Amino acid sequence: MKIAISAESTIDLPKEELERFDIHTLPFTLILGEKEVLDGQIMPEELFKFTKSTGKLPKTSAVNEFQYREHFKKLKDMGYDQIIHFSLSSGISSAYSNAMKVKDEFDGVYVIDTKSLSTGIALLAIQARKLVDSGLSTIEVYEKSLARVKDVQASFSLESVNYLYKGGRCSMLKMLGANILHLKPEIYVDTNTGKMSAGKKFRGPMKSVVLNYVEDTLEKFNHPDLSLCFITYSTAPDDVVLAVKERLLKEGFKEVIPTHAGGTISCHCGPHCLGILYINDGNK
Repeated sequence: MKIAISAESTIDLPKEELERFDIHTLPFTLILGEKEVLDGQIMPEELFKFTKSTGKLPKTSAVNEFQYREHFKKLKDMGYDQIIHFSLSSGISSAYSNAMKVKDEFDGVYVIDTKSLSTGIALLAIQARKLVDSGLSTIEVYEKSLARVKDVQASFSLESVNYLYKGGRCSMLKMLGANILHLKPEIYVDTNTGKMSAGKKFRGPMKSVVLNYVEDTLEKFNHPDLSLCFITYSTAPDDVVLAVKERLLKEGFKEVIPTHAGGTISCHCGPHCLGILYINDGNK
């Protein structure tokens, strides 16, 4: 039995990690005025430059039914008997719904609502790959993946809520209040709803804010699976990323992988957004 692990480009893994874990992806579409590009074909800095020059946020278009149909067919033609697809949270995108409408056209396609985003999705997909490689059946991998969705800790420290406001995920009142007070909030993904919610708010330079966010997260989600943690960011100085990595290694994480957020995620979080993502079930 040959099993494919699949996700959208919002998994935010670089090519080498996708190849390492044998994960197949298909891209969201980004719309910059009259121009359309596929997620992965443009760097976050270019998206931020577009917003700065136009005052408009690039739009994101979820993978549609036709694209899923072509993707699943391609994997079937490659010889995969079954497919486990990990989709961006249904709480923030129509991607999961679109995938579900198509999956029954093929035998052996399973779709998981990760209730997460970015490398929160990657944590589940990587676990699934390891379970497949260990010899578990598709149903066993699917059920173990579903059971772990609720334990994914996906969160970010934001420099500004302006991009969330432009994307309709933050009210005018909250945006103005945060800007006037120079607040830099934490944003967490609620694995019950799959939607984003605000945590603590900090003031100060990026490095101190990010390190305070890391400490708060490790205290709040204090049963990490120490096998893997991601540091995922849109833009960040090297010294900030290094400081976070050193703190996570000190915490005991065996592998800490820094990754850049892709275009879809960066469109909504803005520049100088950095998050740590891990599975919080190490007590089990």
